[in-house]
Amino acid sequence: MEYALHCRRYAAVTSAKKILIYIDADACPVKDEVYKVADRYRLKVFVVANSFINTPRDMDVERVIVPDGPDVADDWIAERAVPGDIVVTQDIPLADRVVKAGAIALSPKGKVFDEASIGMALATRNLMEDLRSFGEQTGGPRPFSQKDRSQFLQKMDQIVQQLKRQGFAV
Repeated sequence: MEYALHCRRYAAVTSAKKILIYIDADACPVKDEVYKVADRYRLKVFVVANSFINTPRDMDVERVIVPDGPDVADDWIAERAVPGDIVVTQDIPLADRVVKAGAIALSPKGKVFDEASIGMALATRNLMEDLRSFGEQTGGPRPFSQKDRSQFLQKMDQIVQQLKRQGFAV
């Protein structure tokens, strides 16, 4: 492991680290909700994508445009996520990497991935991918709803409160 990364991870668990939010922004339906929570708590947000995405100008939001390529945005996020960070993603392999790094992975529908749930999520994802590769018609996920949006907002707020109670700074 790169020495600077090791130092960052060590510092993250030994001092009052600021909570950071990373958005896997390509096709993320809850960017505005993340901005709302981040603004309430004055949290830094990284919006990571491989193309230009509009971001608020009056907040601490940093747009990160990575080169095209498979998993480039995921790699950028996974290399930086440490305990006390929140990663908003619907990408299960990225969520797995984030959980292994000690950060919190949150889906746009408000589902928190943790060590207990990520294995099943990966297995389900891989099974569905295998079925599709054999020509099986899978229904895909249900449409994103207002209830999902509300559930996300509630869970995001709960996570920030939980991290604050654990000693992470806002």
